[in-house]
Amino acid sequence: MTDDDPAKTRKLSRESKEEALRRILEKRKDIAGEATSNGALRDIPESHYRFEKFAEYQTLELQQMLAKKIDLESPYFVEHDSISNDTALIGSRKVINFGTYNYLNLNGHPRVVEAAYEAMKIFGTSASASRLVSGERRPHRELEAKIAEVHGTPAAITFVSGHATNVTTIGTLLGKRDLILHDRLIHNSVMQGALLSGAQRQPFDHNDWRGLDELLGRSRRKFEKVLICVEGVYSMDGDIPPMPEIIEVARRHKALVMVDEAHSFGALGKRGRGVGEHFGLAPNDVDIWMGTLSKTLAGCGGYIAGSEALVSLLKHTASGFLYSVGMPPPIAAASLEALLLMEDEPDRVRKLQENGQLMLRLAQEAGLDTGYAVGTTVLPVITGSSLLAVRLSKALFEDGINVPPIIYPAVEERIARLRFFISSAHTEEQIRHTVSRVEAHMTRLKNAPIHEGPAA
Repeated sequence: MTDDDPAKTRKLSRESKEEALRRILEKRKDIAGEATSNGALRDIPESHYRFEKFAEYQTLELQQMLAKKIDLESPYFVEHDSISNDTALIGSRKVINFGTYNYLNLNGHPRVVEAAYEAMKIFGTSASASRLVSGERRPHRELEAKIAEVHGTPAAITFVSGHATNVTTIGTLLGKRDLILHDRLIHNSVMQGALLSGAQRQPFDHNDWRGLDELLGRSRRKFEKVLICVEGVYSMDGDIPPMPEIIEVARRHKALVMVDEAHSFGALGKRGRGVGEHFGLAPNDVDIWMGTLSKTLAGCGGYIAGSEALVSLLKHTASGFLYSVGMPPPIAAASLEALLLMEDEPDRVRKLQENGQLMLRLAQEAGLDTGYAVGTTVLPVITGSSLLAVRLSKALFEDGINVPPIIYPAVEERIARLRFFISSAHTEEQIRHTVSRVEAHMTRLKNAPIHEGPAA
């Protein structure tokens, strides 16, 4: 019988047990040390188990070091001290703000705030559980019923994250025998959902419905389910997909269609009901209507609207719904009230659309590269250089204009840009002044040496 035999250990005094345990631990430590000294673990580099040695972190550090050398502070994670609408308070300074998703200026509206407050008094600040078990609350059901009504679908389901809505929906519905076809400019959340699903993934050229048709013609019969994913308004480029053509192609090849309306809901269509209203589509022309609550609807989270079968399947099998706490009831109530306000005050939608068209026209008249933009909620100004984008953003901020740069690797270096989010609250004066300053700084910075400061 050995010293570490359990039967013998039970008969020892407390001091003897502690001594026996110490010897056992030392023996295990010696064995581990011997394995390392024999080379079993010695050849594992630190870059495989220390975060500061990860290649990704090393790249990030290098980028930050180079930025400091040319006197460029990070333009990200800037703290705002007020509600973010057409203006923002940043470091006690009021600036014109083009860095907000608050498209219809409903975040902070008295009715929205009051709805959130009343829900908070009744339900608290959290659902405190998955909705499946004990997190179901009245604001969840009321919001989902209204979303379904607006989209003209039988049902809807809400999730606590917009990004997770796409990831978990696609990950639930598709599998390894299926195919996901998506526009080359689709949002990261769709690609992450495709990875989770295990389905094969194939991009098609931006808005190229003919290329999509050819892809399906070659490969449709090789797969079971096929899902086509597009955005209602592309979040980086501000243009719209050719939905009637895409739907016709999908129906001919018996494929499903999913539309991400994150940036189009509240912005397109006479009543702001999105790309479906914009094109006069029937609700069932699209199989999966996806949207977010964090933009037009002044909350946080995402939703799926569609058939009873689709929503029931997601409610009972989608991991991002089943294993996540329910949306905070005050947020659900706030988004519901924002949706009611959008219907009650259609002039907000009209003003947003006018502002989008005005800013696009002025930018193009100024000779700025606006890419694919058609005058919606999103307006890119392409610089073609990450460095130029950051310097332009900094110069505008010193002018009292807040617009974040989008740089590599978020986009390819050749299409680095500033991305303007346009609100119904922006005035014509703010828009004209901003475009004028962008034009002036762009002209100067293109010809300026790297070390030159941003001031004009």
